Amino acid sequence: MKKKIIVLALCMTLLSGCGGKIPKLANGDEAVVTLKDGEMIGAGDLYTQMKDQYALDILINMVDKSILEKAYSDRLEDAKNYVDSYMSQLEGAYGDQLEEAISYYTSYKTVDAFKDSVYIDYLRQIAVEDYCKKQITDKEIEKYYEKEIVGDIKVSHILITANVTDDMTDEEKKTAETEAKEKINAIISELKKTKKENIADKFVELAKEHSKDDSTKDNGGSLGFINKDTLSSSYDELVKAAYKLKDGEYTTSVITTELGYHVVLRNETKEKASLEDVKDSIIEDLAAKYLEENPVAQVKGLQAIRDEYEMEIQDTDIKAKYAELIQSQITYYTTDQSKQESQN
Repeated sequence: MKKKIIVLALCMTLLSGCGGKIPKLANGDEAVVTLKDGEMIGAGDLYTQMKDQYALDILINMVDKSILEKAYSDRLEDAKNYVDSYMSQLEGAYGDQLEEAISYYTSYKTVDAFKDSVYIDYLRQIAVEDYCKKQITDKEIEKYYEKEIVGDIKVSHILITANVTDDMTDEEKKTAETEAKEKINAIISELKKTKKENIADKFVELAKEHSKDDSTKDNGGSLGFINKDTLSSSYDELVKAAYKLKDGEYTTSVITTELGYHVVLRNETKEKASLEDVKDSIIEDLAAKYLEENPVAQVKGLQAIRDEYEMEIQDTDIKAKYAELIQSQITYYTTDQSKQESQN
């Protein structure tokens, strides 16, 4: 893309003249190329051809880069760091073949041109996210706070895993899984026999004796204070179960995750954070959901910031192409969304 920008800039320089006596066509255009018998190719013809082929892409990249670097001057270092990290990953994967891979898999011919596109796209995504945040209402924020924001809870668990190996037959694996479930159920039975006031101590004892989670067993199975998104997705079912308990209660049925089989104890609950403290994170969550449900925001978000900076394309041909581009993008996202909704 950088190469195309240079070419277009050269074209504009030729249009404005660069010193010396330049031959002109009958219509007054300065010549870019002269041939024998007085034949010439004029700057106007060259510009028209270039404009038809790729001027819009170049122009939009130039406009967006100019606008977004002003709007997000405090995020430019983040953008550059992201590009460096991303390019390092590609260099690790492709080595000396990186430029060849970029040329093959993308429309860019050089590493620098591709890097510039990644940089601009990073800033564009920030603009889209900000647009989505502006669509979130106070009512939505309050509703999310009431339903989704919860206080931290202190949780402990006992994990039992099946002694399964790759060389086992399906029947042997099934037997191992059954034995693991029986063991976790036996632990639950032990807890049921324990007086309520002694549950916490008994849980610690059973965790130290039986749990297969080496990182927590010596601490009585304690996972510390957690919230809905504290642990990895491997613990999703465990966390869901824990939030259904009251302080001092444990799960009386087996909780199954990809890690194995669990019994979970909820020890303590903290008061949830104030709306003021979590408002920004709520808006981020709701904005991400808004974008997922309204992918056309990818287009409208960039339109909005271009309008904010009063972008006005003066060339009527390019202006018409820009309108066609925006409409095609809107059609793409709305059609794609309709397909997904019909499939659901």
